[in-house]
Amino acid sequence: MSLSRFNQVFLSQRLVLLRTLQRMVNNHSTAEDLLQETYLRVTRALSERPIDHLEPFVFQTARNLALDHLRSRRIQSRTLQEDVPMDVLQSVASPVTAPEDAAHAEQLLEHLSVSLGQLSARQQQIFILSRLHGCSYQEIADQLQVSLSTVQKELKLIMAICIGVAERLDHP
Repeated sequence: MSLSRFNQVFLSQRLVLLRTLQRMVNNHSTAEDLLQETYLRVTRALSERPIDHLEPFVFQTARNLALDHLRSRRIQSRTLQEDVPMDVLQSVASPVTAPEDAAHAEQLLEHLSVSLGQLSARQQQIFILSRLHGCSYQEIADQLQVSLSTVQKELKLIMAICIGVAERLDHP
């Protein structure tokens, strides 16, 4: 099966694929990303071996990528909820109303900055990719060429450090 044949199939099925992915992940931009990843994966597969039934292969590849994405999000959500006590989660989004609260928040940020600055370069990258860029655990693992388990363990450790800083500041 040639790449030009694949391009014809992909272009003719693009909207159907996109709608299918959108229904699965319930997010347009994620569906677009998964559609692009589908194209890349199928192109790579075609360069490695012939594919007899191209259209079903394309749809199955897209479906598998969406399921992997959903599984990763579920793991990430579960890990985040298990790692952080509920009272800490609820206090994070509380508005600053008094000058004492603002001073406390400033102290917390200073202490967190010092603690996070002591992390290894890889840990800092994982933290930044996860918390600032919103990357999934799998995306981080792929980008840093480490296992998904490594990313989860490192983030669990980093979150424990952050919680420890907050607790020490709240209970001197």
